[in-house]
Amino acid sequence: MRYYLILLFVFAGFRVSAQDCNSILVGEVYDFHDNRPLNGATVSITGKDRTTLSKEDGKFSFRNLCDGVLELEISHPSCTTKFVVLTIKGDTFEKVFLEHHLEELEEVKVVGNIPKNTNSGQEERLSQKDIERSSGSSLGDALKKITGVSTLNTGGNIVKPVIQGLNGSRVLILNNNVRMQDMEWGDEHAPNVDINANQEISVIKGAAELEYGGDAVGGVIVLNPLPIVRKDSLFGKTQMNLFSNGRGGNITSTIAKSYDSGLYLKTQGSYKLLGDLEAPDYMLSNTGIRQIGVSFNVGKRDFIQGWEAYYSFFDTDIGILRASHIGNVDDLIQSINSEQPNVINDFTYTIARPNQEVSHHLGKLNYYRRMEGFGKWTVQYDFQKNRRFEYDIRVGDDADKASLDLQLTTHSLLTDVKFDAKQGLDIKVGLLGRYQNNFANPDTGVRRLIPDYDKYDLGAFGVAEYSLNESWTVDGGLRYDFNRINAKKFYRTSRWEERGYDQDFSDIVLEDLGTQLLTNPIFNFHNFSGSAGLNYEMGDDNLLRVNYTYSQRAPNPAELFSEGLHHSAARIELGDLRINSEKSSKVSISLERNAQNWGYTIAPFFNSIKDFILLEPTGAEFTIRGAFPVWSYRQTDATLYGLDVSIYNNWNTNIRSEHKFAWVRGTDVVTDIPLINIPAANLNNSIEFKIPSWNSFTFGMESQFVFEQKRFPPNITVFSPEQQEDVLLAINTPPPAYHLIALNAEKSFSLLNENDLTVGLAATNLLNTSYRDYLNRLRYFVDDMGRNINLRIIYNY
Repeated sequence: MRYYLILLFVFAGFRVSAQDCNSILVGEVYDFHDNRPLNGATVSITGKDRTTLSKEDGKFSFRNLCDGVLELEISHPSCTTKFVVLTIKGDTFEKVFLEHHLEELEEVKVVGNIPKNTNSGQEERLSQKDIERSSGSSLGDALKKITGVSTLNTGGNIVKPVIQGLNGSRVLILNNNVRMQDMEWGDEHAPNVDINANQEISVIKGAAELEYGGDAVGGVIVLNPLPIVRKDSLFGKTQMNLFSNGRGGNITSTIAKSYDSGLYLKTQGSYKLLGDLEAPDYMLSNTGIRQIGVSFNVGKRDFIQGWEAYYSFFDTDIGILRASHIGNVDDLIQSINSEQPNVINDFTYTIARPNQEVSHHLGKLNYYRRMEGFGKWTVQYDFQKNRRFEYDIRVGDDADKASLDLQLTTHSLLTDVKFDAKQGLDIKVGLLGRYQNNFANPDTGVRRLIPDYDKYDLGAFGVAEYSLNESWTVDGGLRYDFNRINAKKFYRTSRWEERGYDQDFSDIVLEDLGTQLLTNPIFNFHNFSGSAGLNYEMGDDNLLRVNYTYSQRAPNPAELFSEGLHHSAARIELGDLRINSEKSSKVSISLERNAQNWGYTIAPFFNSIKDFILLEPTGAEFTIRGAFPVWSYRQTDATLYGLDVSIYNNWNTNIRSEHKFAWVRGTDVVTDIPLINIPAANLNNSIEFKIPSWNSFTFGMESQFVFEQKRFPPNITVFSPEQQEDVLLAINTPPPAYHLIALNAEKSFSLLNENDLTVGLAATNLLNTSYRDYLNRLRYFVDDMGRNINLRIIYNY
């Protein structure tokens, strides 16, 4: 038997040695996007010392190949290396496509060279360090580091971003490619996003990118998690912050698992707890916060196609300053005019009335597919459910019942196609459909501020970018949006007649109940937007961006329907059914230098808004729950113009300084008076010392000077029952200028891996300065926060 086996192996070896090795492999290498042949691609047969280069027509060949299975490795500059397994059986032909747009795979990101979301518009992004240092703060506070961004505050924990003087519904927030729908119309409705769930945060000033929405008159805030690299790995990060002001802190943790196949899983969670905040001279009673945020990602990214499922939950309980709720008109006059709080209690973690409890669910399903020589198709469905409870100070059986109970449910479906088959030309077209339902719980014992309504949105857009040559790039876009609001609302008959609705809207009355009317207002809005811009690269370091955008924004439900006490805002708000869409024409210019040693950005803008919608104080009313100022919506024509400037200088490898200045001016051109709530000019200077050899030791100092706002609308007069006469209420007068100092230091340590532990110490309002900010709504009653010392610990694993 042994001899037969020997003969068998000898015969098999003879057959192998004698097999046909005269086969030829001919191949072609092409760019997947535009079917352009790639010259100079390196093609190797793995396991064999045989390599060749593709020619100008993309062709390559190997001769004298044996039949069988082999593997090719194909690479090209700026492409992802590709491996192809072939079966050679005689002469064989193979066509290979490479991805020549590496940035689209987002596998390699170099900080400072991340492609911007807009070609010609003004855009800035936060650095990774800034996001880490803002981990325990709100989104609005983090964005204040960007030139031209300020905040509208309701105390220390309710913070809304303001971009070049505009906020609320004029600022669109895109969270992981989902437009946030969280009742952004309220001044004290902070964005329901967890800053710790996102590592890429940027601000587009104005509606330069129409694919995000034509109504972003103020701008777009884009938040995205970092893409996960396609390799088998397990990694994560945990960060803890402790704060002296509020005597609490937050902890956040992220862990991700990825595979070579492109499959990935990621989960993130955070928890925040603060007690009462402190001004330099007294406690800010009932200003604590409890906050929870969690998110889950699962998906698969391949070159040809990919999908993702995402879910996040955000829940917060926020105390409203007790001193902001006044018992009568004279107490209101005394509080605002004397600038002294009438309630100061001992420190506590208890969140009492008044307060707000808000939860937000967000779910997303996304799928994309790339098509050879054509482009990329994407489709996405997202769902959001926002629940808001606002609690007032009440007694009796209703003490624990919410005064405002709103539930907003939103379904969105969007799809777009990006055509990039022609080199230098990118075109994207897309469609949007959205349905939204608002339910205002009538079982609150309080007149509903916002009614039940159904809202329908349809949108279509087309944007294009074309490179004329290596220096000049132009872009443009068009967008159409249809918005329909169908509401059911009760009006007090006295208010209905007082505002003249009985003359203009008698046809929408469904039922007359004597003291009140049931109405069915239905509004349709047709809005058109367009943009055009250019990008001129003046050498390696200098850049000029010019953009013009015309955008229209339909009024939000609060601007149309508000009627009653907005409890957590501590004011009566009155909408107007006659309000139409805003029309904005904005010109922005940005001159930039981004060099190794020094650079700058000079960015002027001019925004003319026809039918500008503003909310302003018009009087005061006494209700069974106390005295409150009355704020009313109205329309006018307005102009806003200003300048954002930033300069940096890397003096050497260890020292860097930055200087930022922002100024904006807003005017009601019909009455020729200043607009309300326009941020004051501010100047920010910082210097940072780095010593990499000392475990990446960093020490920085920051100086912020906020000028006094000299331009503001006139104050109002209210009747004082105590004095039996009209009294001037200084509700619009801005506070004086102020100057704040901040410090920051951090150092890295090596535990299991190099520099995997970072410890930082920061202090804001270091000198414990007493001040009031013009855009803090609680400036009428108390000073702003005092000194706050923050210890942060970051561990990467």
